[in-house]
Amino acid sequence: MARERTSTTRDRKWSRSRYAPSRRVCAFCANKSEVVDYKDPGKLHGYISDRGNIVPRRRTGACAKHQRILATAIKRARHLALLPYLPSHMGRVGSVNTG
Repeated sequence: MARERTSTTRDRKWSRSRYAPSRRVCAFCANKSEVVDYKDPGKLHGYISDRGNIVPRRRTGACAKHQRILATAIKRARHLALLPYLPSHMGRVGSVNTG
């Protein structure tokens, strides 16, 4: 006779997560008047981590199209020294001018 397995941990391992993450709406798609621009470092500063990295889509909630545009704008702003490349520069610069 073969015994049936009733292991709940194994079943739980392969099943879906109990809590589905809430679906975020892209801020740029929702607000059509909002435009991604490399000349606005105040807006772009929210999409950079404290370590100077570009924040991924799963954290920003941006769609793929706007995430690509954001990454390009951040890189352009860094090249023009509107945004820092390194976190050590972020400490020296302090807050970014929003206006």
